[in-house]
Amino acid sequence: MTKRKVTEIVEELATPLVEGEGLELVDVEYKKEGANWFLRIFIDKPEGVDIDDCGRVSERVSDMLDEVDPIPTSYFLEVSSPGAERPLKKPADFERSIGKHVYITTYEPVNGQKSFEGLLEGYEGGALTVTVAVKEAKKTITLPAESIASARLAVVF
Repeated sequence: MTKRKVTEIVEELATPLVEGEGLELVDVEYKKEGANWFLRIFIDKPEGVDIDDCGRVSERVSDMLDEVDPIPTSYFLEVSSPGAERPLKKPADFERSIGKHVYITTYEPVNGQKSFEGLLEGYEGGALTVTVAVKEAKKTITLPAESIASARLAVVF
């Protein structure tokens, strides 16, 4: 089974459990590190998650995965917050992040570059509008959602 298929199955199975706890399923990651596989589930809520939220979700998801057994190999289950630089994947993620600082990479160069860091100004019609610093000036660019390889919030120091 492919990593993508595992994450899709787990996301489908875990979403109702996570939402039942009043939380949002932000992301699911299935990754091999060294000799071990890790299944990571990232959860959040507006006021942030705590260790109790992670523990409850971990217990519920673990029981469900033991019952359904969709993953053929052994793995470590980790449930945590997505952190300050949470990934942005769904339209709701982009809409909620308008006015925040973001870091975006694209599959192909746009205006000669593949990475953009700046203020997310808008999300409309499947396109992101981002204001980025170019040398000493600011420039607003529009990135179609299908061109985005990855997007996340970015912490500004």
